[in-house]
Order: sequence, then C-alpha cells, then structure tokens
Amino acid sequence: VLTEDSISDLADVEHPLLVMDQWMYHSRLYAAANYVKLRDDLDLIQLNSFGCGLDAVTTDQVNDILSGSGKIYTCLKIDEVNNLGAARIRVRSLLAALRVKEEHTDSECRVISPASYERVIFTAEMKKNYTIICPQMSPIHFNIVEPAFQKAGYKLELLHNDGRTAVDVGLKYVNNDACYPSLMVIGQIMDALLSGKHDLNHTAILMTQTGGGCRATNYVGFIRRALAKAGMEQIPVVSLNLAGLETNPGFKITLDLARRAIYGALFGDLFMRCLYRMRPYEAVPGSANELHEKLEKECVAFVTSALPTFAGYAGLCRKIVREFDKLPITDEVKPRVGIVGEILVKFMPAANNYLVDLLEAEGAEAVVPDLADFLLYCFYNQIYKADYLGTSVCTKRKAKLGIWAVERFRAPGAKALASSKHFSAPANIYDTAKAASEIVSLGNQTGEGWFLTGEMLELIHSGAPNIVCVQPFGCLPNHVVGKGVIKALRNRYPDSNIVAIDYDPGASEVNQLNRIKLMLSSAYKKLK
Repeated sequence: VLTEDSISDLADVEHPLLVMDQWMYHSRLYAAANYVKLRDDLDLIQLNSFGCGLDAVTTDQVNDILSGSGKIYTCLKIDEVNNLGAARIRVRSLLAALRVKEEHTDSECRVISPASYERVIFTAEMKKNYTIICPQMSPIHFNIVEPAFQKAGYKLELLHNDGRTAVDVGLKYVNNDACYPSLMVIGQIMDALLSGKHDLNHTAILMTQTGGGCRATNYVGFIRRALAKAGMEQIPVVSLNLAGLETNPGFKITLDLARRAIYGALFGDLFMRCLYRMRPYEAVPGSANELHEKLEKECVAFVTSALPTFAGYAGLCRKIVREFDKLPITDEVKPRVGIVGEILVKFMPAANNYLVDLLEAEGAEAVVPDLADFLLYCFYNQIYKADYLGTSVCTKRKAKLGIWAVERFRAPGAKALASSKHFSAPANIYDTAKAASEIVSLGNQTGEGWFLTGEMLELIHSGAPNIVCVQPFGCLPNHVVGKGVIKALRNRYPDSNIVAIDYDPGASEVNQLNRIKLMLSSAYKKLK
C-alpha cells in the first residue's frame, strides 16, 4: 500500500496534466493516477472527505484518467462514522475484480488512453455561423450586456431557463458534491442543448472563468465533462477570463466590445441601486419597474449604437439617477436589508429563491452591492499578491491600472448618486479592503474571500446593518469569511443583524423563509 506522494514524482513530468505546481494536492493526485495507469501491478483507491467540494473536481478527473485506460476506479468517502463496513466491502470488491482481470489473456488487455486532451477550439470561421449560448446570472445586468456582444458580431443568446428544471438537469450531469451555482449554471446549458432548439453542430458555449481557487474556476471543465457524457463533445466551450487561461481565435475581447460591455454592466449596477432604493416606497404601484423598463431600452440603444461615446454614457447615467430621484414615493420608514454572498446566488433571483422580491413583500428595502465591486476585488487581489506573495511588480501595476479604469468609468454614475436626494455612491475598493483587513486577512482570496467581509462592513457603515449572507451549502470559503466573521462583526457593531442562509437543490424554502423573517422581526424592533 503506497500513498500518492510516494509515486507521483515517478510519473512523466512532461505529461500535460503535470504542468501545474507539483506541490499542490490535486497535482500530486493526478500524477499518481497517471503513473498507476501505466503499470499492470498498481491500482488506486481514492479517499475523500464526505462533502469535500474540491473532490467534486478531483474524483471526476482521477476517474477519467483511470477508466480511460481500463483501470478500475474506486473511491471511498470517509467521514466521522466509525463503521467501515461499507469501505471493507468496496475494497474486497476491487480485489475480487482484479483477480478476475488477471485471468484475462494478453489480447484482452486494456488500451492506455492518449496522454493529451485536445479541446475544441472556437475558430474565426465559427464566429460567422455559430450561436453562442450563455447562462443567466444577473438579469438586471445581462439584459444590457447581451446586446453589446451581439453588436460586436457574436450571435450571443442569453439563457432564461433558470428554474427548477435546470437544477434537476444539473444534478444529472454534474458531480453532486459540486456547489449549487455549478449545478444551476451547467443545468441551464445542458437543458438548453437537450431541448432540441439548437443546432448542436453550430452551437458554442460562453462561460466566465476566474482562475482562482473556487470551484467556479472549474465550471469550464464541468461543462466539457457534461458534454462528453451527453455525446456532445463537438461543442466548443469558450472561457471568458482575464487570466489568460485559454484563448480562442474566434472570440476576442476588443476594446470596442470591452467598452460596450462595461457600459452595460455599470448601467446594471446603477439600475440596481436606484430601482431597489425606490421601489419599496413608490407612491404609484409599478411606477419604478415601468421607469426601469423605459430607461433600460435607452441603455440598450446606447450600447448598440454606432459610436457609444463616454460623454453620452455620462449623460445617460445622470438621467437614470435624475429620473429615479424624482419618482413619487411615500414617507414610510422600512428596514434596509443588505444581500451579500457567493456572486451567482447573490445576483441570480432563481438561485436565491427571489430574495429581493421576498424582502420587499415583507416590507423591507433590499440593498445589493455593485457587480463592478467584484471586478475591483479581483484586481486588488493582484496588488496583495505582489506585496506579500512574490508575484511581479508589473502585475501590480496592471491591477492598479485596472482599478483606475473601472473607477474612471464608474465616476459619472457615482457623482450623480452622491449629489442625489435618495441615493449614495459606491464605496472605494481601497477603503473596503482596509476595513476588511481589521477582521480577516486579505490573503483570503478564494471565492468572494475578504471581499465578502468588506461588503458587510460597507453595508453596516452605509445604514444597512440588517444583512442576509447567501451561500451555496458546503461553500467552504463563504463559511470562513461569511459565517465565520458574524460573531466578530456583532462584537464590533452591536446593532448589526446578520443571518446566513444556505442554498442547495435540497434546501428547505420554509426554513430559509423562517430564518429571514426572524431577522426581519429584529430589524423592525430596532426601527421602533
């Protein structure tokens, strides 16, 4: 019996799976599996912790490496239960199967799979006649960003099948230890492809990829595995990332496309701030949504115009704030409830069971921090890595330039918000980082990392001490920087009223509702 450490260094270091840093846990595991598949006298049993999100990725990969070479893959889930009877049965089954294999003749021996994997490239020719489908995340933003991509020549189609069916399909095609957002996202994609509405030989998939340590980085890998499982390997998956993880000749973020997409995303942030602030108090029911729809059409027309100038963008930002600012409202006083957490669960209504609508129906005002802040957080992380983790000074300069550029684009809207009667401007990312560093280390950069703590502090400082922290069930980073800091925040800010809500395919909506109502009851008491 050998550990993966003892044989991982014996594997071929030129193997493409071993390009990663050799000290990392998953790299050593893949190296060991690649060595085992070359030896007739070695087999592998993988142990993983029950519910380990990282192993939602590694178990699939090790299975592919071994099964593709005729090896028997065995995985044992280990938790605190002392009874190892189930594990003993699995081990005995493996040994029995190996004895049967020994009786086979040489002609029946396994065929070792190729060492390399060739992904399907999205070519320049494909851009002309391929439809690119993209999963939904934030309707208030994506409804404006989608036309920007279409104007750039891409036949982009935003999916709207974000209901329960998508989750059920995701459970069929994704490792069920993967987090709720990955089930939702991949469920949308596979449900669309299986619907018969798309030409599978002229369809591609667009998916964002952060490059960080979160399971979200593996969405692209999850999608490709689901496609293979469904017999759709010919469909290219385009990774939209800023880390240079993958490139495709047929998909390029030009300056023109970037500018239009940024305009669309920032319009979405502006609408989110204005709509959620005014809708709970509107004097005429439906007037806020009506104004939003009217102004959204103007924004779509702007991002798809021949030449969307910065001056035109700034003027439209001022108009959005001005129009919402003068919307007739009542003089009611309602508790302000912030929403923070994992990015997809925070912004996607179907993923958080329409939390904004629920809060408004319960007589509260929902406050959701900007989507652009997450991009600023990603840039700031590069500054921290250069200062403390040895990355290049050049990377730090680029990150600072990125922060400057985003703030430059956001300035017209921020200025209009600051001078309005009812709204407040977004916080500066440097201030948010400084505040968060007093609670957690800025080295917490997996998933939402320290930024989640920073957003809660931003909400508390801006008059929204009631907070719902939403997260996928079993999201380890959010349990550290979300649930894990609630006690510290309450000690520093006694008026803070924070509840953490888990979301999962099997989560009880009644339980979620009861906990949110309990938080709201405390908020109402403080108002009185």
